[in-house]
Amino acid sequence: MEKFRVGVVGATGMVGQRFVSLLKDHPWFQVTCVAASARSAGKKYAESVGDRWAFDWPIPADVAEMTVVDASDIDAVAAQVDFVFCAVDMKKDEIRALEEAYAKHEVPVVSNNSACRGVEDVPMVVPEINAAHLAVIEAQRKRLGTKRGFIAVKPNCSIQSYVPAITPLLDFGPEKISVCTYQAISGAGKTFKTWPEMVDNVIPYIGGEDEKSENEPLKLWGHVENGRIVDATEPVISAQCLRVPVADGHMAAVSVSFRNKPTIEQIKERWANYETEAQRLNLPSAPKPFLQYFEEPDRPQTRLDRDFQNGFGVTIGRLRGDKLFDYRFVCLSHNTVRGAAGGAILTAELLCAKGYITRQA
Repeated sequence: MEKFRVGVVGATGMVGQRFVSLLKDHPWFQVTCVAASARSAGKKYAESVGDRWAFDWPIPADVAEMTVVDASDIDAVAAQVDFVFCAVDMKKDEIRALEEAYAKHEVPVVSNNSACRGVEDVPMVVPEINAAHLAVIEAQRKRLGTKRGFIAVKPNCSIQSYVPAITPLLDFGPEKISVCTYQAISGAGKTFKTWPEMVDNVIPYIGGEDEKSENEPLKLWGHVENGRIVDATEPVISAQCLRVPVADGHMAAVSVSFRNKPTIEQIKERWANYETEAQRLNLPSAPKPFLQYFEEPDRPQTRLDRDFQNGFGVTIGRLRGDKLFDYRFVCLSHNTVRGAAGGAILTAELLCAKGYITRQA
Protein backbone atom coordinates (compact mmCIF):
# COMPACT_ATOMS: atom_id res chain seq x y z
CA MET A 1 0.00 0.00 0.00
CA GLU A 2 1.03 3.61 -0.50
CA LYS A 3 2.31 4.90 2.82
CA PHE A 4 0.96 7.99 4.57
CA ARG A 5 3.45 10.87 4.61
CA VAL A 6 4.14 11.78 8.24
CA GLY A 7 5.70 14.80 9.90
CA VAL A 8 7.16 14.83 13.41
CA VAL A 9 6.82 18.28 15.00
CA GLY A 10 9.16 18.60 17.96
CA ALA A 11 11.35 15.92 16.42
CA THR A 12 14.56 16.70 18.31
CA GLY A 13 13.23 16.11 21.87
CA MET A 14 13.14 12.71 23.57
CA VAL A 15 9.56 11.90 22.57
CA GLY A 16 10.21 13.21 19.07
CA GLN A 17 13.25 10.93 18.88
CA ARG A 18 11.07 8.02 19.99
CA PHE A 19 8.61 8.84 17.19
CA VAL A 20 11.46 8.81 14.67
CA SER A 21 12.68 5.46 16.01
CA LEU A 22 9.30 3.74 16.13
CA LEU A 23 8.33 4.93 12.65
CA LYS A 24 11.39 3.30 11.07
CA ASP A 25 10.07 0.59 8.72
CA HIS A 26 6.45 1.23 9.77
CA PRO A 27 4.17 -0.57 7.29
CA TRP A 28 1.71 2.34 6.96
CA PHE A 29 3.72 5.49 7.73
CA GLN A 30 6.80 7.14 6.23
CA VAL A 31 8.53 10.11 7.89
CA THR A 32 8.81 12.81 5.23
CA CYS A 33 9.34 15.89 7.42
CA VAL A 34 10.97 16.67 10.76
CA ALA A 35 10.26 20.01 12.39
CA ALA A 36 11.55 21.71 15.51
CA SER A 37 12.38 25.13 16.92
CA ALA A 38 13.90 27.92 14.85
CA ARG A 39 17.35 27.23 16.33
CA SER A 40 17.31 23.73 14.82
CA ALA A 41 15.78 24.73 11.48
CA GLY A 42 18.04 24.44 8.46
CA LYS A 43 20.32 21.84 10.04
CA LYS A 44 20.45 18.16 9.21
CA TYR A 45 18.46 16.17 11.77
CA ALA A 46 21.53 14.27 12.98
CA GLU A 47 23.42 17.53 13.46
CA SER A 48 20.51 19.15 15.28
CA VAL A 49 20.14 16.25 17.72
CA GLY A 50 23.88 15.76 18.15
CA ASP A 51 24.86 14.02 21.38
CA ARG A 52 21.31 14.36 22.72
CA TRP A 53 20.19 11.22 20.85
CA ALA A 54 18.71 9.22 23.71
CA PHE A 55 18.96 5.64 22.47
CA ASP A 56 21.55 2.94 21.98
CA TRP A 57 20.64 2.45 18.32
CA PRO A 58 21.54 4.93 15.58
CA ILE A 59 19.25 7.55 14.08
CA PRO A 60 17.44 6.02 11.07
CA ALA A 61 19.64 6.88 8.10
CA ASP A 62 16.94 8.48 5.95
CA VAL A 63 15.82 10.79 8.76
CA ALA A 64 19.38 11.63 9.85
CA GLU A 65 19.94 13.42 6.54
CA MET A 66 16.65 15.33 6.52
CA THR A 67 16.80 19.10 6.89
CA VAL A 68 14.86 20.26 9.94
CA VAL A 69 11.97 22.62 9.18
CA ASP A 70 10.90 25.42 11.51
CA ALA A 71 7.78 24.09 13.27
CA SER A 72 6.16 27.51 13.01
CA ASP A 73 6.42 27.40 9.19
CA ILE A 74 3.18 25.48 8.87
CA ASP A 75 2.90 25.92 5.11
CA ALA A 76 6.32 24.32 4.61
CA VAL A 77 5.40 21.35 6.79
CA ALA A 78 1.89 20.98 5.36
CA ALA A 79 3.24 20.71 1.83
CA GLN A 80 5.20 17.57 2.77
CA VAL A 81 2.78 15.54 4.90
CA ASP A 82 -0.61 13.89 5.19
CA PHE A 83 -0.63 14.40 8.98
CA VAL A 84 1.74 15.20 11.84
CA PHE A 85 2.67 13.90 15.24
CA CYS A 86 3.28 16.71 17.72
CA ALA A 87 5.69 16.51 20.66
CA VAL A 88 6.86 20.09 21.12
CA ASP A 89 8.23 21.54 24.36
CA MET A 90 6.44 24.88 24.75
CA LYS A 91 3.97 26.63 27.04
CA LYS A 92 0.52 25.08 26.95
CA ASP A 93 -1.22 28.06 25.40
CA GLU A 94 1.46 28.17 22.69
CA ILE A 95 1.08 24.45 22.02
CA ARG A 96 -2.69 24.70 21.68
CA ALA A 97 -2.34 27.65 19.30
CA LEU A 98 0.24 25.77 17.21
CA GLU A 99 -1.80 22.56 17.03
CA GLU A 100 -4.98 24.42 16.10
CA ALA A 101 -3.03 26.32 13.44
CA TYR A 102 -1.92 23.03 11.89
CA ALA A 103 -5.48 21.70 12.02
CA LYS A 104 -6.81 24.87 10.37
CA HIS A 105 -4.23 24.34 7.61
CA GLU A 106 -6.04 21.01 7.04
CA VAL A 107 -3.26 18.96 8.63
CA PRO A 108 -4.54 16.36 11.12
CA VAL A 109 -2.56 16.47 14.38
CA VAL A 110 -1.98 13.47 16.65
CA SER A 111 -0.51 15.02 19.76
CA ASN A 112 1.59 13.76 22.62
CA ASN A 113 1.09 17.08 24.44
CA SER A 114 -1.40 17.89 27.19
CA ALA A 115 -2.52 21.31 25.95
CA CYS A 116 -5.71 20.12 24.25
CA ARG A 117 -6.58 17.16 26.48
CA GLY A 118 -9.21 19.13 28.36
CA VAL A 119 -10.93 20.48 25.22
CA GLU A 120 -14.33 18.81 25.11
CA ASP A 121 -14.40 18.16 21.35
CA VAL A 122 -10.82 16.84 21.19
CA PRO A 123 -10.72 13.05 21.56
CA MET A 124 -8.15 11.81 24.07
CA VAL A 125 -7.65 8.27 22.91
CA VAL A 126 -6.31 4.92 24.01
CA PRO A 127 -7.48 2.76 21.10
CA GLU A 128 -8.21 -0.25 23.35
CA ILE A 129 -10.35 1.86 25.67
CA ASN A 130 -12.35 4.57 23.89
CA ALA A 131 -12.14 4.29 20.11
CA ALA A 132 -15.78 5.45 19.97
CA HIS A 133 -14.68 8.94 21.05
CA LEU A 134 -13.36 9.58 17.53
CA ALA A 135 -16.93 10.44 16.59
CA VAL A 136 -16.45 13.85 18.24
CA ILE A 137 -14.02 14.86 15.48
CA GLU A 138 -16.96 15.86 13.27
CA ALA A 139 -18.00 18.51 15.82
CA GLN A 140 -14.42 19.69 16.25
CA ARG A 141 -14.06 20.19 12.50
CA LYS A 142 -17.19 22.31 12.49
CA ARG A 143 -15.73 24.48 15.28
CA LEU A 144 -12.41 24.85 13.48
CA GLY A 145 -13.98 25.28 10.05
CA THR A 146 -11.95 22.43 8.54
CA LYS A 147 -12.56 19.48 6.24
CA ARG A 148 -9.47 17.36 6.92
CA GLY A 149 -7.83 19.04 9.87
CA PHE A 150 -8.42 18.11 13.51
CA ILE A 151 -6.54 17.37 16.73
CA ALA A 152 -6.51 14.05 18.57
CA VAL A 153 -4.41 13.52 21.69
CA LYS A 154 -3.13 10.69 23.82
CA PRO A 155 -3.53 10.82 27.61
CA ASN A 156 -0.87 11.26 30.24
CA CYS A 157 1.66 8.45 30.49
CA SER A 158 0.99 8.01 34.23
CA ILE A 159 -2.51 6.57 33.70
CA GLN A 160 -1.68 4.12 30.93
CA SER A 161 -0.49 1.40 33.25
CA TYR A 162 -3.52 1.17 35.53
CA VAL A 163 -6.47 2.48 33.47
CA PRO A 164 -6.20 -0.41 30.96
CA ALA A 165 -6.46 -2.84 33.87
CA ILE A 166 -9.57 -1.18 35.30
CA THR A 167 -11.38 -0.80 31.96
CA PRO A 168 -12.38 -4.49 31.52
CA LEU A 169 -13.92 -4.29 35.02
CA LEU A 170 -16.10 -1.21 34.53
CA ASP A 171 -19.37 -3.13 34.56
CA PHE A 172 -18.58 -4.19 38.15
CA GLY A 173 -18.85 -0.51 39.08
CA PRO A 174 -15.47 0.63 40.43
CA GLU A 175 -16.27 3.39 42.93
CA LYS A 176 -12.96 4.32 44.57
CA ILE A 177 -9.38 3.98 43.38
CA SER A 178 -6.18 4.80 45.22
CA VAL A 179 -3.09 4.69 43.04
CA CYS A 180 0.58 5.45 43.53
CA THR A 181 2.70 5.64 40.39
CA TYR A 182 6.45 5.10 40.22
CA GLN A 183 7.54 6.95 37.09
CA ALA A 184 10.70 6.66 35.02
CA ILE A 185 12.99 9.60 34.33
CA SER A 186 12.39 9.40 30.57
CA GLY A 187 8.91 10.73 31.39
CA ALA A 188 10.68 14.00 32.15
CA GLY A 189 12.65 13.78 28.92
CA LYS A 190 15.78 12.82 30.85
CA THR A 191 18.43 10.13 30.95
CA PHE A 192 20.79 9.34 33.80
CA LYS A 193 23.50 11.10 31.81
CA THR A 194 21.50 14.33 31.70
CA TRP A 195 19.98 13.96 35.18
CA PRO A 196 22.62 12.41 37.47
CA GLU A 197 20.77 13.75 40.52
CA MET A 198 18.21 10.97 40.03
CA VAL A 199 20.71 8.19 40.65
CA ASP A 200 19.93 6.62 44.07
CA ASN A 201 17.05 9.05 44.53
CA VAL A 202 13.24 9.29 44.63
CA ILE A 203 11.38 12.57 44.19
CA PRO A 204 7.83 12.51 45.64
CA TYR A 205 6.51 15.22 43.33
CA ILE A 206 5.91 15.58 39.60
CA GLY A 207 4.26 18.88 38.77
CA GLY A 208 0.61 18.48 37.74
CA GLU A 209 0.85 14.71 37.57
CA ASP A 210 -1.41 13.85 40.51
CA GLU A 211 -4.21 15.93 39.01
CA LYS A 212 -3.80 14.43 35.53
CA SER A 213 -3.83 10.93 37.01
CA GLU A 214 -7.04 11.66 38.90
CA ASN A 215 -8.95 13.48 36.15
CA GLU A 216 -7.92 12.12 32.76
CA PRO A 217 -9.32 8.60 33.29
CA LEU A 218 -12.78 10.12 33.68
CA LYS A 219 -12.55 11.56 30.17
CA LEU A 220 -11.40 8.21 28.78
CA TRP A 221 -14.36 6.50 30.46
CA GLY A 222 -16.81 9.22 29.39
CA HIS A 223 -19.09 9.31 26.34
CA VAL A 224 -19.79 11.49 23.30
CA GLU A 225 -22.95 13.57 23.57
CA ASN A 226 -24.04 16.54 21.42
CA GLY A 227 -20.62 17.05 19.89
CA ARG A 228 -18.61 16.90 23.10
CA ILE A 229 -17.11 14.34 25.41
CA VAL A 230 -18.92 14.12 28.75
CA ASP A 231 -16.64 12.83 31.51
CA ALA A 232 -17.60 9.88 33.67
CA THR A 233 -18.52 10.78 37.25
CA GLU A 234 -17.06 7.64 38.85
CA PRO A 235 -14.81 6.28 40.18
CA VAL A 236 -13.24 8.76 42.57
CA ILE A 237 -9.48 8.53 42.12
CA SER A 238 -6.77 9.55 44.57
CA ALA A 239 -3.27 9.57 43.05
CA GLN A 240 0.29 10.14 44.20
CA CYS A 241 3.01 10.24 41.53
CA LEU A 242 6.68 9.68 42.34
CA ARG A 243 9.77 9.98 40.15
CA VAL A 244 12.02 6.96 40.63
CA PRO A 245 15.56 6.08 39.38
CA VAL A 246 14.40 3.98 36.43
CA ALA A 247 15.25 4.72 32.79
CA ASP A 248 11.93 3.61 31.24
CA GLY A 249 8.66 2.15 32.55
CA HIS A 250 5.91 3.49 34.78
CA MET A 251 4.63 1.20 37.52
CA ALA A 252 1.38 1.72 39.45
CA ALA A 253 0.24 0.26 42.76
CA VAL A 254 -3.57 0.24 42.69
CA SER A 255 -6.30 -0.35 45.27
CA VAL A 256 -9.93 -0.41 44.13
CA SER A 257 -13.43 -0.83 45.56
CA PHE A 258 -16.41 -1.96 43.46
CA ARG A 259 -20.15 -1.45 43.71
CA ASN A 260 -20.60 -5.09 42.67
CA LYS A 261 -17.50 -6.87 43.90
CA PRO A 262 -16.15 -9.43 41.41
CA THR A 263 -14.19 -12.52 42.41
CA ILE A 264 -10.47 -12.77 41.79
CA GLU A 265 -11.22 -15.43 39.18
CA GLN A 266 -13.62 -13.09 37.37
CA ILE A 267 -11.03 -10.30 37.31
CA LYS A 268 -8.32 -12.57 35.92
CA GLU A 269 -10.72 -13.92 33.30
CA ARG A 270 -11.55 -10.38 32.14
CA TRP A 271 -7.89 -9.48 31.86
CA ALA A 272 -7.04 -12.70 29.98
CA ASN A 273 -9.84 -12.26 27.42
CA TYR A 274 -9.85 -8.50 26.91
CA GLU A 275 -9.85 -7.87 23.18
CA THR A 276 -10.76 -4.61 21.51
CA GLU A 277 -11.33 -3.01 18.14
CA ALA A 278 -7.61 -2.22 17.87
CA GLN A 279 -6.88 -5.95 17.79
CA ARG A 280 -9.85 -6.81 15.56
CA LEU A 281 -8.72 -4.20 13.01
CA ASN A 282 -5.21 -5.73 13.01
CA LEU A 283 -3.61 -2.33 13.51
CA PRO A 284 0.14 -2.75 12.97
CA SER A 285 1.11 -1.69 16.49
CA ALA A 286 -1.82 -3.25 18.37
CA PRO A 287 -0.51 -5.70 20.98
CA LYS A 288 -1.98 -9.20 21.06
CA PRO A 289 -2.69 -9.69 23.89
CA PHE A 290 -2.98 -6.16 25.27
CA LEU A 291 -2.92 -7.28 28.93
CA GLN A 292 -0.91 -10.00 30.62
CA TYR A 293 -1.27 -11.15 34.22
CA PHE A 294 1.66 -12.74 36.07
CA GLU A 295 0.99 -15.32 38.76
CA GLU A 296 4.55 -14.93 40.08
CA PRO A 297 4.53 -12.75 43.21
CA ASP A 298 7.51 -10.65 42.09
CA ARG A 299 6.21 -9.67 38.63
CA PRO A 300 5.85 -7.48 36.68
CA GLN A 301 9.33 -6.02 37.04
CA THR A 302 10.37 -2.91 35.18
CA ARG A 303 13.56 -4.22 33.53
CA LEU A 304 12.00 -7.58 32.66
CA ASP A 305 8.54 -6.55 31.52
CA ARG A 306 8.39 -2.96 30.23
CA ASP A 307 9.05 -4.20 26.67
CA PHE A 308 6.09 -6.63 26.69
CA GLN A 309 4.58 -6.60 23.19
CA ASN A 310 7.37 -4.28 22.02
CA GLY A 311 6.38 -1.82 24.73
CA PHE A 312 2.75 -1.56 23.60
CA GLY A 313 1.30 -4.03 26.12
CA VAL A 314 0.45 -3.69 29.81
CA THR A 315 1.49 -6.21 32.47
CA ILE A 316 -0.30 -6.83 35.77
CA GLY A 317 0.47 -8.76 38.93
CA ARG A 318 -0.05 -9.25 42.68
CA LEU A 319 -3.88 -9.25 42.61
CA ARG A 320 -5.06 -9.83 46.18
CA GLY A 321 -7.52 -8.63 48.79
CA ASP A 322 -7.13 -5.28 50.51
CA LYS A 323 -8.01 -4.29 54.09
CA LEU A 324 -9.37 -0.84 53.10
CA PHE A 325 -10.51 -1.53 49.52
CA ASP A 326 -11.74 -4.68 47.78
CA TYR A 327 -8.57 -5.51 45.86
CA ARG A 328 -5.06 -4.30 45.12
CA PHE A 329 -2.63 -5.06 42.32
CA VAL A 330 0.31 -3.60 40.42
CA CYS A 331 0.61 -2.65 36.74
CA LEU A 332 3.44 -1.69 34.40
CA SER A 333 3.62 0.07 31.04
CA HIS A 334 6.43 1.48 28.90
CA ASN A 335 6.02 5.21 29.31
CA THR A 336 7.64 6.40 26.08
CA VAL A 337 6.22 3.63 23.89
CA ARG A 338 2.68 2.85 25.08
CA GLY A 339 2.58 6.01 27.18
CA ALA A 340 3.88 8.49 24.63
CA ALA A 341 5.04 8.13 21.03
CA GLY A 342 3.87 4.55 20.55
CA GLY A 343 0.41 5.28 21.90
CA ALA A 344 0.11 8.20 19.49
CA ILE A 345 1.23 6.02 16.59
CA LEU A 346 -1.37 3.39 17.48
CA THR A 347 -4.00 6.14 17.67
CA ALA A 348 -2.95 7.37 14.22
CA GLU A 349 -3.31 3.83 12.88
CA LEU A 350 -6.86 3.75 14.25
CA LEU A 351 -7.62 7.16 12.73
CA CYS A 352 -6.37 5.96 9.33
CA ALA A 353 -8.28 2.67 9.55
CA LYS A 354 -11.47 4.59 10.39
CA GLY A 355 -10.99 7.09 7.57
CA TYR A 356 -10.42 10.19 9.71
CA ILE A 357 -6.91 10.61 8.29
CA THR A 358 -6.71 10.49 4.50
CA ARG A 359 -3.95 11.19 2.05
CA GLN A 360 -3.58 14.73 0.73
CA ALA A 361 -5.01 15.16 -2.74
